[in-house]
Amino acid sequence: MSSKRTYVSPLREQAAAQTRSLILMRAAELFADRGYGRVTVADIASAAGVASKTVFASVGSKGDILDRIVEQGVAASGYEQAMQGVLALRTPESVLKALAHGTRIGNESQFTAHEAIRKALPVHENGEALWERATAAYRDALHATARHLHGLNPPPRYPVTETADLLWFWFGPTGWRTLVVENGWSWDRAETVLYRTAVAGLR
Repeated sequence: MSSKRTYVSPLREQAAAQTRSLILMRAAELFADRGYGRVTVADIASAAGVASKTVFASVGSKGDILDRIVEQGVAASGYEQAMQGVLALRTPESVLKALAHGTRIGNESQFTAHEAIRKALPVHENGEALWERATAAYRDALHATARHLHGLNPPPRYPVTETADLLWFWFGPTGWRTLVVENGWSWDRAETVLYRTAVAGLR
């Protein structure tokens, strides 16, 4: 007796993917606006226009949703492509200018996801690990930039590890948030000033 083959509908798969995407988008918006601890699965379902059971079936629990948001934020940041461009440059000024622009684009485009993660940290059962997972690739990229800068002429006046720390201080997510969110700077102004600060600070 031949076994029946399970039929997979491309349209159904596409619809399911769109539903997952919508749920994650609405969840990120709610987490960023209200804070992770104040949002329920029912809130997410209502915002996405689906039933709560659809949220659980499509994405999982609230914790699973936050994990997906972290994964999406890392994947959508475009850091790998940006780093290829940065590491191809041969002067400290051009490297820092590209780094300022690349990190600005990443932070601006992923602002909602970053806020969702940041506001989850105080109430998440393992907030420190969550933040490390969300920023690990970011830190690695800045360490790679620091090593690259030390191979150029003139190299920074600090050791490689301290150079990487300073790049994180200037171009990490907290630096951008401090200027743009907490102090109301435009992204353009923040990019210009952070670039100039880094050039002057590393000489």
